[in-house]
Amino acid sequence: MQGTDSTTHDQLDAERGRLFALLGRLMGSAPDAALLARLRLLRGVPGELGEAYAALATAAATTPDAVEREYFDLFIGVGRGEILPYASYYLTGFLHERPLADLRGDLRRLGIERAEGVSDPEDHIAFLCETHAGLIVGAFAAGPEDAQPFFARHIRPWAGRLFADLEKADGAHFYRAVGRLGRIAVELEAAAADLPA
Repeated sequence: MQGTDSTTHDQLDAERGRLFALLGRLMGSAPDAALLARLRLLRGVPGELGEAYAALATAAATTPDAVEREYFDLFIGVGRGEILPYASYYLTGFLHERPLADLRGDLRRLGIERAEGVSDPEDHIAFLCETHAGLIVGAFAAGPEDAQPFFARHIRPWAGRLFADLEKADGAHFYRAVGRLGRIAVELEAAAADLPA
């Protein structure tokens, strides 16, 4: 029986890792044609998360050009996008503030570095989701035991609001479904963290 529990736990962690890796990828740049095609194959199952995956599959019936324009308008814009996906902004109202400094300290302690050539500060939601995914599945020297504290400190306090804002953003079409998936992922992760050990 213990082996079954361990296998189930490993499968759950793998699914959590894939979910946060997907969110990181979608929030980091617009999906290309190949990713859109894979997203269209997603099948929903009963429940809020399954329904969010199904909505993402439906939303993926778009073109790479359309979703690239949407990404630009939402997150980059001329001057600035409709959504600023940074922890500092959501927690303080300004960019490059204390949440970024705290994150950089934790990343140094965990031995995690930003990839070369990336200009966004590390408190961008894409980087945070990818880092959380890597911690969950043990992709870094820091172990899976660091995933929950990382989530609690750097994602939970603000990412749910970001994804909820994305769900209702004026310029969101494809990204409305991404916002829904992200909000649910953050809610589920927070609920799981609050369960008694």
